[in-house]
Amino acid sequence: MLNQVVLVGRLVKDPELIETETNKKMSRITIAIPRSFKNMDGEYETDFINCILWDVYAKSTVEYCKKGDIVGVKGRIQSSVVEKDNEKKYYFDVIAERVTFLSNKKSEEAE
Repeated sequence: MLNQVVLVGRLVKDPELIETETNKKMSRITIAIPRSFKNMDGEYETDFINCILWDVYAKSTVEYCKKGDIVGVKGRIQSSVVEKDNEKKYYFDVIAERVTFLSNKKSEEAE
């Protein structure tokens, strides 16, 4: 079986570094990915995908990336279940195994 995903999109906001109780570094980012087809109203919709980055990838993304930058994320999908009032809700995140910085908005504006 295979659980692997490759995404390319723009950062929705500046990434922030979080330190866990066990002193591990992590960052939660959301990337916006426009769909390649139009909806019934003739508009392109955008998907917003949550990704979790750990250790080196979290630190370097926080250091080098800002809102609007294009990043590539290779990783796996992880699900979690939260039960509240006898109702189960399923959440999905992409756990990054590799992050690639594809463009930097600052360098584009300088050109």
